[in-house]
Amino acid sequence: MKDIEDRMIELEAGLIAQRRLLVRLMQDLDSEKRGELLRWIGDREVLRDGQEDPGAVPTGVEMLPLSIASEFQKIARAARDSWAEDPAGRDI
Repeated sequence: MKDIEDRMIELEAGLIAQRRLLVRLMQDLDSEKRGELLRWIGDREVLRDGQEDPGAVPTGVEMLPLSIASEFQKIARAARDSWAEDPAGRDI
């Protein structure tokens, strides 16, 4: 059985591959659709959880929504960086 570190590396590699695929698919959209999708992602980049203690450190299941918001941030950043480097959307 794989140890936890190997499993974490596999999971991270999978996320990186999925991010790259999403960015590549987004590059094929026209600028209007791209903008709509980035606005949709933008609405999900910041978690609006109503947490009363901003210094609290979430654990376990509480981490899931924060992790999802963080992943949206990474996707949006990768897309914006890609388009800045190659506005024609030929490569990522």
